[in-house]
Amino acid sequence: MTRDIPEAALPTAAVLLPADEVTAAVDGFLAASPAARAWDVETAFDWESADAGRLTEGQRSAVQFVTYIEDHLPGYFDVYQQYFPVDDRVDLDTFVHNRELYHFTVRWAVEEDTHARALTRYQQAAGMAERSTLRIELAIEGRKPFDLPYRHPVQFFAYALVQEKATQMYYQQLREVSGDPVLGAVLTRLARDEARHFSFMADVVGRYLRTQGDAVVEPIREVIAGFRMPLADTMRGYWRWALRIADVADYDHTAAYTHLVKIIDRAVDTRTEPLDELVRFLDSTRSLP
Repeated sequence: MTRDIPEAALPTAAVLLPADEVTAAVDGFLAASPAARAWDVETAFDWESADAGRLTEGQRSAVQFVTYIEDHLPGYFDVYQQYFPVDDRVDLDTFVHNRELYHFTVRWAVEEDTHARALTRYQQAAGMAERSTLRIELAIEGRKPFDLPYRHPVQFFAYALVQEKATQMYYQQLREVSGDPVLGAVLTRLARDEARHFSFMADVVGRYLRTQGDAVVEPIREVIAGFRMPLADTMRGYWRWALRIADVADYDHTAAYTHLVKIIDRAVDTRTEPLDELVRFLDSTRSLP
């Protein structure tokens, strides 16, 4: 479901990063992930050896859960298309910014879609699900809308920063307990991609902190205060399922907040009082060990 964003609600050049800053971030991401290093679902894994019989019931449940999350890619991509449009709804300077960002979002979308296909293929190859049945199950959730109703562009990147890092960490920990080497190989690939996506988001958030300073502190704080992982508000039984998969492999999205603090400290030479307050807030919202 595509949301029609009023032109007045779209980010403008006044609050966006300068185009040169976006270009530098995108160039850095693409240089670190050339097409020659890409992997494909068909040939990267020994699918004939996939065996869900080697997994615990909890591990199989975790695979099912993350497949739903990854497969909602059309909704995630649509958010960037709607809030950073490359059409005549925006002025020329804003279009230039959005067009540079688009070079990242299309690569990111291809990689995330590959994740969805890899997890779906694993379920099929490992004997967890019939492909035709799984398609319908994924479509039921996939048709539900996804939105990030933010007012400042930095918030889209701050949200994705936490989400990508949390996902990377979960894949790494699920890999460590996985009983099937094929699933372990899939999760290794996914975690590496998520780490690169996180690095891009971290770069962009750092550039916002350097160029706009305290003006982005409250928007970032709003993201953390209301953070929900994707599908938390639309998937039936999400919270029960999320707690179950956290028992399988340690999962806590607030662990990603320590990385946001590191980004803040790299971006500024000396913290201002608003930044100090933000760091204190991040520390206070971390889950207890």
